[in-house]
Formats: sequence, structure tokens, C-alpha cells
Amino acid sequence: MDIEDLQTFVAVADAGGVSAAARRLGLSKSIVSRRLFRIEAELGVQLLARTTRGAALTEAGVTFRDHAARASAEIDTARETIHPTGQLHGRLRVAMPLTFGPTHFAPVLAEMARLHPQLHIHTSYSDRFVDLIAEGFDCAIRGAYLQNSNLIAKRVGPIHGKLVASPAYIKEHGSPDNIEQLVNHPALMQGTEAWQFMDGDRIVTVQPQGKFKADSAIALAAAAAAGLGVAWLPQCITHEYEAAGTLVPIMTRFPVPPGAVYVVRPPSQHPTRKVRVLTEMLVEYFRQNPELWGADS
Repeated sequence: MDIEDLQTFVAVADAGGVSAAARRLGLSKSIVSRRLFRIEAELGVQLLARTTRGAALTEAGVTFRDHAARASAEIDTARETIHPTGQLHGRLRVAMPLTFGPTHFAPVLAEMARLHPQLHIHTSYSDRFVDLIAEGFDCAIRGAYLQNSNLIAKRVGPIHGKLVASPAYIKEHGSPDNIEQLVNHPALMQGTEAWQFMDGDRIVTVQPQGKFKADSAIALAAAAAAGLGVAWLPQCITHEYEAAGTLVPIMTRFPVPPGAVYVVRPPSQHPTRKVRVLTEMLVEYFRQNPELWGADS
């Protein structure tokens, strides 16, 4: 049985239809359909029940999908064992955060593509939490990961945040000296999030209030630089504004708790070499850019 046919069946099963799987695999729908036909013909059973909304696994399909996924993973692992170094092949689908992915992590992917010209890299930039398994991603880069999820997370570097405001705002409205005074200042927010600060060894959570909201930290930084209020932002976003003097850290006696950036991937015994190489490159990137992300502890 052809390994590409097996991988295609798994993609269709996970995507819920031929069209979605074809987009995910970068293939035409006719090629995907032919591969499915070959598998069903060889097995002599129907694996997928075609519906108006896509495709649903039959009882046999549910059973075969797990075996096919394991077999595909074992073949990939065997290939990497035989050829542990050298050029990467195939396709790497990565989910990146929209906030700082295009500006900070895109160059890492570009360098990876340059070093491995036979590798196809497909990147999706979004701040939403994508379903890696259902949407067919090999991995995602996240500023946080769900502790209770079944995803496997590898820490690649630190991420430090701070509370900032513009010099013009501070001149007109003053600067909060403590957490209690913070409620008197308009907050620039992504939604209804809570802000956390360190008070000695204790973490204090604040529910900020404000009229200006945006689902982009870059937009919030621009609003803070325009003097609209105070913002709780990662250092990689505020770095250029601070260098230009248009934003300054405030309430520094109560620092933001340090965080971390992770590469997360679906559960499996071994990460693919493509994911391992990307992880190693990101670790090196963070090591070389402490001014953007803060010192690692």
C-alpha cells in the first residue's frame, strides 16, 4: 500500500472532506480522490461516507484511520533514522501568532527555507488557538500553551512584558505608582483580559478598564504612543518605541511576571526532524536577541 495514499486518507479523515484535505496537502481534489479510491479498492471496504458537507468516517474508516496514522508516523521516523542529517523534504505547516510572527519569526522561517530548498513551508498567521490536529498543522508557535491539553510543548525562549505609556500621556495625566492607582488610568486592551504584576513574590491580578480595544498588540502600542492610555505589552513590541522615546516603562516596581514562547505539536512518540530543526533555530534566535525578548532566567 502506497504511503502517500495512507497519508492522504489520514488528511481527509482529519479535515472532514476531500476539498479541505486537498487544500491542506496542496494537491488537486482529483488526485486526493484517486488515492482514496485506491485504498478502498485494495481493502475492499468503504472508509468514507461522502455527504453534502464533506466526508464522514465509516466504522471501518475510524478503525483504519488510527492504524494508518501510526504507520505513516513510523515510516517518517524510519526515514529520519536512516537519513538523520542533510536536506529536509516535504511540507511543514506552521501556525504563528499574528502579533509578532510576521515581524520577528518570519525571518527564521525564511532562513530555514533558504537552507532547505526542497522543503515546502506553509505558514498561517493568527492570534487564535488553532486546532493543530483538525487543521493539519505540524506545529504552532505560542506565547502560552494550554496546560491541560494533550499537545507536546517545547520551550524555545522567554517573553517579557511591561506596562508602558507615552511621555505626553504621563505629562498630562501622571503615571500610576502602584497597582491601586492603575484603575484611575484608561487601559488599552485586547479584550476583557486580566493584567498580572509581581508584588514581591506575590502575583497580583488586575481587571483593567478602558474604551480602546484592539486584537493586535501592535495596534495597542501605536495607541499608547499616541497618548490614549497605558498598555500592558510584550517587550518585543515596545522595544522600538522605547528606543525612539515614544513609549516609556511605568510602574516598574511591579514588574510583569515573565513568560515563555513554546513550539507545540500534536502528540506522537517522536517529533519530525522538520519540527526539531525549526525548534533549534528558534532557540538560537532567542539566544541572539535578548534585547527583544528579555534575559532568560
